[in-house]
Amino acid sequence: MNILKDFLLQLTLIVIPIFIYFTFITERVKSDKNKNVIMSILWGISILLCMSFPVSYGENARLDLRFIPLLFGTLYLGYFPGVFLSALIIFFRLYFGISLGFYNTVFVLLLSLPVIFYFQKSFARSKKDKRVKIAVGLSFYYCLLGLTFFGVLNGFSFDHMSVQIIHLIFVVVVTWLFIILSEMIREIQVLRIEVQNSEKFRVVSELTSVFAHEIRNPMQVTRGFLQLLNDPDLPSKKKEYIQISIEELDRANEIIDDFLLFSKPDINNNKKVNVGYQLERVINIIQSYSLNHNVEIKTDILYNCWIYANPQKLNQSLINILKNAVESMPDGGIVWITCTTADDGYIKINIKDQGIGMTNKQIDRLGTPFYSLKEKGTGLGMMISFQIIRSFKGKIIVNSEKGTGTEFIIFLPQESQTERTAI
Repeated sequence: MNILKDFLLQLTLIVIPIFIYFTFITERVKSDKNKNVIMSILWGISILLCMSFPVSYGENARLDLRFIPLLFGTLYLGYFPGVFLSALIIFFRLYFGISLGFYNTVFVLLLSLPVIFYFQKSFARSKKDKRVKIAVGLSFYYCLLGLTFFGVLNGFSFDHMSVQIIHLIFVVVVTWLFIILSEMIREIQVLRIEVQNSEKFRVVSELTSVFAHEIRNPMQVTRGFLQLLNDPDLPSKKKEYIQISIEELDRANEIIDDFLLFSKPDINNNKKVNVGYQLERVINIIQSYSLNHNVEIKTDILYNCWIYANPQKLNQSLINILKNAVESMPDGGIVWITCTTADDGYIKINIKDQGIGMTNKQIDRLGTPFYSLKEKGTGLGMMISFQIIRSFKGKIIVNSEKGTGTEFIIFLPQESQTERTAI
């Protein structure tokens, strides 16, 4: 029973590098060279631990699973890690003193390591099933050599040979299990990477096609009116056609600007900003636009609302939301805007309209690329607004019902709260 417990401890010492590799290293370390160095060190630590806590039986008789880290390190990492791990085994074994066990270790390594090197390239090129066969075959060969040399050096007694046979069976079975586990995890990772890449290509393809469609519409309209301008029988319509063409070109330019702003990396130009003052500026900017749509803006703004943000981006986000609120009321109405301090260290901005409202499904899609409820909308403006608020460590909550209006609740951390978070 003690021998079995010792073997299970050895098993645990081998599992740790595999767990660390697939949990931390594969995602965070990009360079293959760095991965090999880290894994060589991890397998080396596993070897040292296996040799430090061996299965002891008889007089000065010791067994461990050092070969499995050596095998995995050589087959997966290559020749130099294999040489490094082999030298580590020899020098650490020498630390325990020169004995028959030391000679047995050296002889077995000298005869098994060239064979492992021989099959290493074949292993690297092979698929899962053949890799399993190579690894199991090499582990059987190594243990058989060890059993043979041990018998020659120590004699073929039943007690000692039975433990050696148990060791052989255990190493072969563990190698088989671990190689299958490693290959399965590798297949899952490859599949996940392929899915991620295919999803990226799908998103890029979708964005490209929709973006091209959105640009093509105003271009085709402009082209059609420019053709009509060549007609000498329509002098009275020329100004109207020119105005429509300019408007369509401006719309195409807005689409391009929104798309570029979305893809542009964020540059942190944040500073202390009074949200109440910025709201007042935004309302003044959009006032004439709202009057043209027969929309009244009512406010209740607390002016001592300080945050840490980029004022231009904050204004852009608020303008997009306010503009959507105004446009959601084709027959006119009221937009209520409030700005207060919340109890949890946030500034709370409410923008509520009497517009057409949205369903829950439409709310869930709000802020996604090229999703808009407006006939000529692209959805990029709202998406950028969401992105800006998130960049300020804030959040947006949208409440809406079809036919009753929509409420945007924006939470932005106060300046003091932001400083504490940064610290």
